[in-house]
Parts: sequence; structure tokens; C-alpha cells
Amino acid sequence: MSKPKRVAITGAAGQIGYSILPRIAAGEIFGPDQPVVLQCLEIPPAMNALKGVAMELEDCAFPLLEGIVCSDDPHVAFGDADLVLMVGAKPRGKGMERGDLIRENGPIFVGQGQAIQKSASKDVRVVVVGNPCNTNCLIAMHSAPDVPDERFSAMTRLDQNRAQAQLASKAGVATTAVKNTLIWGNHSATQVPDFVHTTIDGKSARDVIGDDAWLKGEFIGSVQKRGAEIIAARGLSSAASAANALIDHVRDLRQATPRGEWRSACVKSDGSYGVDEGLISSFPVQADGKGGWSIVQGLELDGFLKEKLTATVAELAEEKRIVADLLG
Repeated sequence: MSKPKRVAITGAAGQIGYSILPRIAAGEIFGPDQPVVLQCLEIPPAMNALKGVAMELEDCAFPLLEGIVCSDDPHVAFGDADLVLMVGAKPRGKGMERGDLIRENGPIFVGQGQAIQKSASKDVRVVVVGNPCNTNCLIAMHSAPDVPDERFSAMTRLDQNRAQAQLASKAGVATTAVKNTLIWGNHSATQVPDFVHTTIDGKSARDVIGDDAWLKGEFIGSVQKRGAEIIAARGLSSAASAANALIDHVRDLRQATPRGEWRSACVKSDGSYGVDEGLISSFPVQADGKGGWSIVQGLELDGFLKEKLTATVAELAEEKRIVADLLG
């Protein structure tokens, strides 16, 4: 076997951490022949819970799991990490506005970004999940200026998966029949689920479904509000589906994207599609299978999508303004 991959995960004792750690240890990201070391970061009050998670991982006797590190120090948890999954973030409290949440989380991602720069592997890849993930990713990226910007991304793969499932259900087909669903913009209530470029069994999803009112209304709303609906139903936020999407996201950027297809990921904008350069926005991306990726070019946006994209980009720009003092 090869040298183990070191995977750091923040908020590791939380629900997403609890859901994803066994799957990483079982080889679902790097494959069945790649050993891993899991490097878990938590806040001091959660360290005992993290100890319990580590005990369970040990009890699974995963053949690929060569070690577990538990720490409340990001420099320890990120030490020589090949992959950093930034899952932990302060949740939005009662009466808290989105801007308040951004300001509360900002300093956390400054410190963790600095720790990534100082302690992680020189070839590290970073994925931000903790919300508001786009702007938290922007902060972490700016706080690690020696790490190439293209190594940072944030996750809208869960939103893509939700959109794909909604379209499949409406069309009465398996999810595998639905291709090229994507999400534009911010991982927030302004995100833009795109049905225009989606195909179902090789045909335009718009033509197959034949219900523009549903596509422009209930479909988009259901994807935007799905997280809140899950909280209302189970009393807790998405965990298993978020962990699954995070695995999808990492593999999407590691493995070559099939020809003619794309995936949704929040990456640094180069100005494509009128998104302000430098913002972390969700785009359709393709990976080359060698660690690189590119934003898919040449997709035509109709008036409806352009209007929605303008609104979500404006929100991203406002979030950047709120944390401008943290961007160095």
C-alpha cells in the first residue's frame, strides 16, 4: 500500500463528521487501496464526544485506517493534511441575521486558514462546508495566501443532488437518467438551481417535464428550502445527505469529469458569466483528473437565469463587503 493520505475534518464530533468519517475510513474518497489517517478537530467542550467517535472508528477495524488524531488545535489537526474538510462552523442562533452569522464565523476561518498555510501539506486541497460556506471559503482562502486559490472550494453538491432528485421524481425516472443539473451562485436561499441545461434521458428537462410554472416556482423553491424542511421534519439539520454530497464533491474534483458532463462547485470566479472576479461562487465545473479543474464556458443563460444569477451575485458581493476587514 502507498503512503497514507491525511484527511483533516473540523467539527468532527458533529453530525456530518459522524456520518462521513467511517465512509472516508472505508475508502470512499481515495479508493480501496489507499490508507488514510483521520485528523479530527473540535472545540474544547466537544473533545470528550470526539473521543467517543474515535473509539467507534477503532471498533470498526477499518483495514485502511492507519491512525486517528484528535485535537482542539488546528495546527495539530491540519498537520501535513492532504485534504482539509472544513465542516465545523457556529450555527445560526435564534434572531441572528445572516450578516451576524458571517461576522461570528469570520474570525474562526481566519485562524483556520492561517493554520492551513502553516501546517498542512504543500499540495493540500480544502473544501468548506460550514455555512455561510461561500464567504467562509473566501476568508480561509485569503488567510492562506501561499496556498493556490484553486485549491479552495465550497460545497453546493448537496443542492445539485437535491435538484437532480426533484427533477427525477417529477419526470418519474431514476436519478441516473438526469444529467447536468447544476447550481449557480451562493449556497443560500438565493441559489439558482438550473433546469435549463439539464437533460433527462438525453432530452431537455424542460421539454420532458413540460411545466415551466413548476420549474420556475415549486422546483426552485423546493431546492432552496430543502434544508429548512429537513430541520422542521427531524429537528436536526441535514447530516447523512450532506456527508454524502461532500464525498461526491471531493471525488468530483479529483476524478476526471465524464465528457459532456459537469458538476456544481463553489470556486473562485474569474469573471465568467458576469460573476464578480474573486467571489467564491457556484459554477458548472469540469475536472481533469490530475488535480485541476475549469469553469465550463459557453452556456447560454436566458433572461430568467440571468435575473436570478444577478440577485445571488449581489448577495455574495454584500457578504464580501461585510468581511472586507478580514480579507487582508
